[in-house]
Amino acid sequence: MTTGVIQGVTVAHGRATVDEIESAAAADEETAVRDLLIRDGVEEAFALQTCNRAEAYVVTESAADGRAALADFAPDVRDGAVREMDHETSLRHLMRVAAGLESLVLGEDQIIGQLRRAFETARGVGGIGPVLDPALTKAIHVGERARTETEINEGVVSLGSAAVELADRECDLDGATALVVGAGEMGRIAAQAFDDTGVSTIVVANRTVPHAAHLADEVATTARAVPLDVTSDAAARADVLVTATDSPDPILDRSALADAGRTLVIDLAQPRDVDPAAGDLDGVDTYDIDSLETITDRTRAQRREAAAAVERMIDEEFDRLLDSFKRRQADAAIGAMYESAEMVKERELRTAVSRLESQGELTDEQRETVASLADALVGQLLAAPTKSLRDAAAEDDWTTIQTALSLFDPEFGGEEARPPTTERPREAPDADADGIPQHVLDRLGEE
Repeated sequence: MTTGVIQGVTVAHGRATVDEIESAAAADEETAVRDLLIRDGVEEAFALQTCNRAEAYVVTESAADGRAALADFAPDVRDGAVREMDHETSLRHLMRVAAGLESLVLGEDQIIGQLRRAFETARGVGGIGPVLDPALTKAIHVGERARTETEINEGVVSLGSAAVELADRECDLDGATALVVGAGEMGRIAAQAFDDTGVSTIVVANRTVPHAAHLADEVATTARAVPLDVTSDAAARADVLVTATDSPDPILDRSALADAGRTLVIDLAQPRDVDPAAGDLDGVDTYDIDSLETITDRTRAQRREAAAAVERMIDEEFDRLLDSFKRRQADAAIGAMYESAEMVKERELRTAVSRLESQGELTDEQRETVASLADALVGQLLAAPTKSLRDAAAEDDWTTIQTALSLFDPEFGGEEARPPTTERPREAPDADADGIPQHVLDRLGEE
């Protein structure tokens, strides 16, 4: 069992630009984890990469080793956009990410699926061990609780997703063609929201076509990218369109939609992307940002209340997880202490029995009496330090824990000191999984 600590680093939307996030990301999460695992001192590794964040976590024996392993995580990103996280901050941050509290859209659902996939990716390349496993499992558990026990993901707060909700209310999206004009964050959210509806095709128009193509690749629905200068042709064939560019001039004038037939237009741009006069055309219904305020205001207030409940939930789960880590680290030291003591006991017991047998044949009862005496001595001598190590863990006294691990290194007696087994030394009678005798555990419980 490792006693390492987690060190993390994140470049996310709250501090970084899209370009900075892209710069910090590796080719993919598997590549990121493999790269982290070959660094000095790294025992476990995890990476999470989405359009809004690039994060990496490592487990090392010391925090200093972890910081060194992550020192070049985002070399081309300005310092203010990079956030470093220690063990406890990393644990809490992962829970907040899973719960949607760190998302651009508060409480959005997509992130928990992304976290699960990243977890399995890291596990598949050997990045997950006894420290990251419970941390990520707990984070996902918190994310699930947040969505089932609160309304953190009810309604919409993003203009992009609100536009799609409005479109779904006003027209039948099953089999429809949706045009998204602009591949920025708002356009991205709109395309992802359309992906969850019944539309058959999504067209993404953008001045930089590769950006539009990247967004088209992100959705499961049939999608394609087109340049901005053919937006008029695409709009004429679309059933619903959402525009969200930063163009100073309209992208679509009245004539572009003159022959479009029944079309729903939702213009999220400021200044507008669509000439307001298009709304005078038969069959063309136009909406702007003001039309969405009632949708977003209602759900924004609702999610704020839910977020407060999720924060309290995270506090509770964080305390439980931290207590679990503390106990496990203490038990690692206690297990090493008992393992070392068992080696010495077995060696000395063999010597004592050999000497007694040289003085006369021993009965089975006599052998058991000598063995019980040895077990009792080990248990009584180690009961007090066992309690002290658990107290040290509860008080965050990791120096004592690490000192104990060094002092009670099971290898200290050399190979000859090891009992004849290929797995682990013989546990004391009625011992728990850490090799700690039950009578010692009972005594600790009474105290």
